[in-house]
Amino acid sequence: MNHLPVIVRQHIAAFRALLVFTVLLGLIYPAVMVGVSQLAFHHQANGSLVSSNGRVVGSGLLCQEFADANGNPLPQYFQPRPSDAVNAADKTDYGCDPGFSAASNLGPDNPAEVQLVRQRQQAIAAFDHVAVSQLPPDAVTASASGLDPDISPQNAAIQVSRVAAARQLPVSTVKALVAQFTRGRTLGILGEPTVNVLKLNIALDQLSARSGG
Repeated sequence: MNHLPVIVRQHIAAFRALLVFTVLLGLIYPAVMVGVSQLAFHHQANGSLVSSNGRVVGSGLLCQEFADANGNPLPQYFQPRPSDAVNAADKTDYGCDPGFSAASNLGPDNPAEVQLVRQRQQAIAAFDHVAVSQLPPDAVTASASGLDPDISPQNAAIQVSRVAAARQLPVSTVKALVAQFTRGRTLGILGEPTVNVLKLNIALDQLSARSGG
């Protein structure tokens, strides 16, 4: 090797380093991380899938639209926050589409955004039979990803009476279910309390089935 020109020896050393780091960081490290995640965090590593009646119905990390074929929200279900994750070419896509995760990129003073929020305020206030002043911000604004699976407890609270009436359940029963699926701040200090809409709605269906509603 010593008889080779310096530049050739440098390229050989660089190629060896490339092979070593490719094996270490491109093969061994990912394999170890996959193995650890499957052993220690199996549920999360596989997408935090949520099942109902023996079949997978979604992920606890992604929102779902609870709407009819025309995009109208179903009154018997808690509704997620608005979603801008929409395939504009698909007229039956009303949001929460993982393939089109996106925000509107419109600022709070943008006229189009202001008009959209006002429209949402009127529609949601009428749907939930509450005053516009009672609507929390997440009820009328989309998340940055458009796929937020959670709503605030305040957002859930304004929907309780509507869901209870649609399912012919006591308001107190629905409130208790919301409380059951409300998660507090991470470590008690990070973030805000949230309610997972998909898990809550599955629990509602199971409750209605047991009560014959």
